[in-house]
Amino acid sequence: MTTFTPKNILITGAAGFIASHVANRLIRNYPHYKIVVLDKLDYCSNLKNLIPSKSSPNFKFVKGDIDSADLVNYLLITENIDTIMHFAAQTHVDNSFGNSFEFTKNNIYGTHVLLEACKVTGQIRRFIHVSTDEVYGETDEDAVVGNHEASQLLPTNPYSATKAGAEMLVMAYARSYGLPVITTRGNNVYGPNQFPEKLIPKFILLAMQGKILPIHGDGTNVRSYLYCEDVAEAFEVILHKGEVGHVYNIGTKRERRVIDVAKDICKLFKMDPESSIQFVENRPFNDQRYFLDDEKLKNLGWSERTIWEEGLKKTIEWYTNNPNWWGDVSGALLPHPRMLMMPGGIERHFDGAENYGSGKSEFTGNSNQSKMLVPPSRSSPSPQKPAFKFLIYGRTGWIGGLLGKLCEKQGITYEYGKGRLEDRSQLVADILAIKPTHVFNAAGVTGRPNVDWCESHKTETIRTNVAGTLNLADVCREHGLLMMNFATGCIFEYDAAHPEGSGIGFKEEDKPNFTGSFYSKTKAMVEELLKEYDNVCTLRVRMPISSDLNNPRNFITKISRYNKVVNIPNSMTILDELLPISIEMAKRNLRGIWNFTNPGVVSHNEILEMYKKYIDPDFKWANFTLEEQAKVIVAPRSNNEMDASKLKKEFPELLSIKDSLIKYVFEPNRKAPAK
Repeated sequence: MTTFTPKNILITGAAGFIASHVANRLIRNYPHYKIVVLDKLDYCSNLKNLIPSKSSPNFKFVKGDIDSADLVNYLLITENIDTIMHFAAQTHVDNSFGNSFEFTKNNIYGTHVLLEACKVTGQIRRFIHVSTDEVYGETDEDAVVGNHEASQLLPTNPYSATKAGAEMLVMAYARSYGLPVITTRGNNVYGPNQFPEKLIPKFILLAMQGKILPIHGDGTNVRSYLYCEDVAEAFEVILHKGEVGHVYNIGTKRERRVIDVAKDICKLFKMDPESSIQFVENRPFNDQRYFLDDEKLKNLGWSERTIWEEGLKKTIEWYTNNPNWWGDVSGALLPHPRMLMMPGGIERHFDGAENYGSGKSEFTGNSNQSKMLVPPSRSSPSPQKPAFKFLIYGRTGWIGGLLGKLCEKQGITYEYGKGRLEDRSQLVADILAIKPTHVFNAAGVTGRPNVDWCESHKTETIRTNVAGTLNLADVCREHGLLMMNFATGCIFEYDAAHPEGSGIGFKEEDKPNFTGSFYSKTKAMVEELLKEYDNVCTLRVRMPISSDLNNPRNFITKISRYNKVVNIPNSMTILDELLPISIEMAKRNLRGIWNFTNPGVVSHNEILEMYKKYIDPDFKWANFTLEEQAKVIVAPRSNNEMDASKLKKEFPELLSIKDSLIKYVFEPNRKAPAK
């Protein structure tokens, strides 16, 4: 067996979980190897993972993306790289269902860039491509022999499909250009430093907080778990002893059901499994079992060292001692996270890093080496918080203006779009210039002073509400961005199936039935078309209300100034409570249609009674009928109840409409003395 000795190794994605353990191990054990780490610092990366190597003279960190051919070629040449260990990838299956294009971009295109750079430079002696056991697809439950390296690839989800696709490219470059490749396919890995979107760290952090452990499906899915240090050793062995052109499974015969993992964690935290475990909706195509034949790797001299009980205790001890390692990860701890799929990701710094404000922080161990510097993060004062950046359309509008103020309050970087929604080139220019993580669309034509304007300005209404909104959604999809779209619930009216006063509200999947106004027609039309875009979160706002009772767009301000009002119960949106929720929904990368109203209904008279009680005891008003109202308006108005149970389930703290009115609107504005 021949032994390979590298000189200069490029490790991609090494601020992430597995690769950081590999990098730290090689830097520690082989001081004569130069290790260059390339990582774009996405949400699941953390520079603190590389603290053990920070002062080592054979370590250099470069912040950058494998998608950049110029950067990759530059590094291979200037660092005289002879070996690549390619770990960088999007890996969380749940995320791949929400933004599969990002997985294609990172996992396939990024790999292709690396391979092409290897072909062009012609200096690579080893290219170790890190794949996954999931490319084999589901293993039969009764199989006693695991998938071997020559087994057929049958991926079942977007993540594993992109990894299989990347493998095909690696194989093609090996055959066509003689690239010296080795591919690995590994079981699940656990241990310190892992981002808590994965099962074991998620359960540990939830248990630390005394919260419920959510299990997809019935918990009978079987997985094989390897401790991170054992896996790092496996890569050390494959680097030195692996044969070019071969594939190596990194696996274990010891399997555990997901429910057993949860019970083991409950036991170590002295929690009752019966009350601490909750079964939730299964994810799509949740493979029942992955089982590997690992004999080929064992023949190189590797074996698993850490038993499950020992590894789990070590992992729990680490998370207990480092509870804030990842900062705010509340979005990752959800049962079905759609977590932070965004360009740019998070930049977390080494503790005690020198001179970040000056931009001179050194990430190479050898002060004589030429430095490649990581610029300080300017988007958030705290290095522990995700570096969100919002692009907001609708600057001059009510909701758009409030969103900007909320971002300032929460310390979120934001910019308003300069382009018009109808002009695609301007939208692309905005995105390229601002590089947002999310886009908020609060632009649209509602009419001034009201929707009657749209009846006589139909082409202008179509241009913005339909063409412009679709334009923005399409541009966002092209750039892998989630669009939070503020829509309307004024596309329904009470009918026989949803009668007034029945408590039966229209649900997200119900077909719009109100076409009385041209404004509502355009909103219903664009909502139907937006269903084809998987990167859009549609928020149906109704009769918006805020604590600013001087704003002429505020529903309360409007009806308090009318001579007469109708008296019909309606669902409404308290912006003071719900706009912060829209920002949280963006952070969670929620998609689809949402009735964005407070639960329940409130009538015009009930609101004005509150106004009289809290604001003006002498206030008086008169009612008139819908028939009388029709004589003074151009277009009919929508009246309905929206079913907000989907939103309430996601945000249990959401108040009912009447409670929210009191808490957020009337109590803060109280002028009348309390009785």
